[in-house]
Amino acid sequence: MIAPFNDSTEVIHYISGEQYSGSGTRSQDVFNPATGAIARQVRLGTVEDVATAVASAKAAFPQWADTPPIRRARVMLKFLELMNQHKDELAAIITAEHGKVLSDAAGEVSRGIDIIEFACGIPQLLKGDFTDQVSTGMDNWTLRQPLGVVAGITPFNFPCMVPCWMFPVAIAAGNCFVLKPSERDPSASLFMAKLLKQAGLPDGVFNVIQGDKTVVDALLHHDDVKAVSFVGSTPIANYIYETGARLGKRVQALGGAKNHMVIMPDADIDQAVDGLIGAAYGSAGERCMAISVAVLVGDVADKIIPKLQARALELVIRNGMEADAEMGPVVTRQALERIENYIAIGVEEGAKLLVDGRNYKVPGHEQGFFTGGTLFDNVTPEMRIYKEEIFGPVLACVRVEDFAQAVKLVNDHEFGNGVACYTRDGQVAREFSRRIEVGMVGINVPIPVPMAWHGFGGWKRSLFGDMHAYGEEGVRFYTRQKSVMQRWPNDTARGPEFAMPTAK
Repeated sequence: MIAPFNDSTEVIHYISGEQYSGSGTRSQDVFNPATGAIARQVRLGTVEDVATAVASAKAAFPQWADTPPIRRARVMLKFLELMNQHKDELAAIITAEHGKVLSDAAGEVSRGIDIIEFACGIPQLLKGDFTDQVSTGMDNWTLRQPLGVVAGITPFNFPCMVPCWMFPVAIAAGNCFVLKPSERDPSASLFMAKLLKQAGLPDGVFNVIQGDKTVVDALLHHDDVKAVSFVGSTPIANYIYETGARLGKRVQALGGAKNHMVIMPDADIDQAVDGLIGAAYGSAGERCMAISVAVLVGDVADKIIPKLQARALELVIRNGMEADAEMGPVVTRQALERIENYIAIGVEEGAKLLVDGRNYKVPGHEQGFFTGGTLFDNVTPEMRIYKEEIFGPVLACVRVEDFAQAVKLVNDHEFGNGVACYTRDGQVAREFSRRIEVGMVGINVPIPVPMAWHGFGGWKRSLFGDMHAYGEEGVRFYTRQKSVMQRWPNDTARGPEFAMPTAK
């Protein structure tokens, strides 16, 4: 068992290359979810703190934007090296404040590192297009330039990976960044800020403002913030998108999910069970890509339900720092109460409760925020536990007659983040991939999170905005295209032209 992260100092802001106490006096408790004890305090920022951070970023922008991309890439390369050196420490920080098991936290850090590595290729990614002699004596080319000061608002469930979806690409592209991490697990943001400083990033290029809605609104309303990236719930994503767009900002807001896994009758049952157990109960279901609905087609339900029930009862639930833990606590007591309230709603609605995770106690951690894995059968599309995002270790099983019903069920849901299908039939897999109205699709892959160079994003009410996160989509989001047409005058180019220019 790795010693838990135990930094008891107050978590504050990071501006202009150093920690910054800020102008406010409000703070909030940060808990160790495994024990339920208050571990530290986080200082909540003010409108004035946001203004200070944005001013620092704005001042740093001209020189950073003019830095050759290859030199910006070298800073990212050094940051990549440092992240690899310190990934175990960062994983322990995440587990101590979030609660997810240490191996899962390490996986989160590794996926963040992948995107940093992608950002190191920014010289190639920023290359434009060129057309020689687009018209007589005239050339045309395009280039991509950074936006200026950009902001990221990130959730508690991935305090390392989701910020890494944003700031490495944004900074490598020449922008300066202000991060507003979740106030529930804020320490990872400062750890990464210190590594960026060590990597040689100039002061002011990366800043962190801890806080709540006050900080979010201040970033949205600040004239010098040119773009906002967000990951979180759909209501907040919708609010951020509408507010930012109204104020003339570029916005990329990733919202909620209700991810389905369709199990066809020909699927490998044991593989499907493995996939469901890991995807539904990993990280206590606190993933935007968690599978929360199993769509059981035909007679496969009678084969798979007993196996799911047995495995859910066998989950090893304990402090995430323990090496054999499969599932840790949820992030806060409020989250625990919300999840267990949904379980009660499912029972009231008539779903069949096969495994009840409520009131789960871990010996020696009785005050921790633990709930067990919960399994429902005979869930219908009218039930709240089917329609709404629970964001906890609750798996709802829905029975359908055939493939067409399964596809319709998924497509009718308001969310379209991720989906999976388990089958041995290549034609079924092809049709599923083509017909499903979801942004990320797995075929015999339970959590189809794209790799760093492909980009992440859902459809429907899971994404507000036009561009997905990271990958080439991220490069496009954090830059804007400029088209240049150039002609050098000569003796034959005389007199005004009043008609629309055409190729000559």
